[in-house]
Amino acid sequence: MKLVRYGADGREKPGLIDAEGHLRDLSVAIESIDQGTLSPQGLNSLRSIAPESLPRVKGSPRLGVPFTGISKLIGVGLNYRDHAQEAGMPIPAEPILFMKATTCISGPNDPLLLPPGSVKTDWEVELAIIIGSVARHVPLETALDHVAGYCVANDVSEREYQLERGSQWDKGKGCDTFGPLGPWLVTRDEVPEPQDLRLWLELNGTRVQDGSTANMVFGCAELVAYISRFMTLLPGDVIVSGTPSGVGLGMKPPRFLKAGDTLRLGIDGLGVQAQTVAAART
Repeated sequence: MKLVRYGADGREKPGLIDAEGHLRDLSVAIESIDQGTLSPQGLNSLRSIAPESLPRVKGSPRLGVPFTGISKLIGVGLNYRDHAQEAGMPIPAEPILFMKATTCISGPNDPLLLPPGSVKTDWEVELAIIIGSVARHVPLETALDHVAGYCVANDVSEREYQLERGSQWDKGKGCDTFGPLGPWLVTRDEVPEPQDLRLWLELNGTRVQDGSTANMVFGCAELVAYISRFMTLLPGDVIVSGTPSGVGLGMKPPRFLKAGDTLRLGIDGLGVQAQTVAAART
């Protein structure tokens, strides 16, 4: 299933994308796509609904974050070998973790706002892993059983805040609009091999990132199992699993975002995001 939330910011309704790519209204069956919906029981209940029985949504409404109830947004740094190389850093022996503030989360096509004073805002297309059931000290072999599905993420990063203003990456990761998610959540049964997905990003129409999740240092199952040793993962929690090479920081000379730039990014089978960069109002 491809689950979505659509409508004005703060007033989104639940929906799904049918086999023909049409948006269907799920609000006749459920109130929201939340932690309960993402549970194994919740998803099994939704599978009993015939998409063609749901009203078709007219037009092209705004798409919001595909689900609610996100208690944690956990980032993984340097998780692609080519990205570690372009950053001039060693390949990690263990996953590098950081937190993105939940206030940074935005819809997949909402404007990307440059923080006041930002000079080094960068892009990172990533596969987001969405937790569906409580994960606490889970073994590698069953880690993916705790996953509800996957979606596209842009781990937007302000590199000066991240790397030049102390040792904590979180400063450059949690600004407003720095966590676009969507356009939809694709349930795990439709992504049988998360380590074989192409992901890409275009800046102003030019492709700058083009990679594969096959090149992750630590795969999705490893990340879920590893992170669950250090914190309890709840339904709705998000792990953004790293980015391939081609970020602005790695260019020679480096290239960072400015107002008016456009980003388009996607992952095979998981849809496409599109953001226009604008300066945030102070």
